[in-house]
Amino acid sequence: MNVAAIDSILSKFPEIKGSLIGILHEVQNHFHYLPEGELRYISKKTKIPITQIYSIINFYNRFSLKPKGKNEICVCLGTACHVKGAEKVMNEISAKLKIGKGETTDDMKFSLDEVRCIGACSLAPAVVVNEDTHGMVSPKQVTTILSKYKD
Repeated sequence: MNVAAIDSILSKFPEIKGSLIGILHEVQNHFHYLPEGELRYISKKTKIPITQIYSIINFYNRFSLKPKGKNEICVCLGTACHVKGAEKVMNEISAKLKIGKGETTDDMKFSLDEVRCIGACSLAPAVVVNEDTHGMVSPKQVTTILSKYKD
């Protein structure tokens, strides 16, 4: 357990009880998931019941209890993206990385997920890598997009 990292994150939030979601985001950004030991430590330090912490984690699909890769790839499979070929883009990413939806590469560099809509229908099909949105993506562009995040 990395107590120093958690203490550093908690120190950024003077009003802890009203900041639990922000704290959880910081922890996930640091570890690329929410480790159980660190969550129990947060519960103890903040006096927020662990059951309450887990209910928040399970409510928001952005949080993960499984380790994620350094680069999180989300392929939009909403209606507009689906119609414009997002499934082919998803299949190409999956083939290139040798992982399926909801999986992480062995080297922990990439995780692959699908989302139903990112609100960028005019960019269909859209792929989000970390905070970067890539629009009008074709299967041929997948290698170029992935190469930007290899290092």
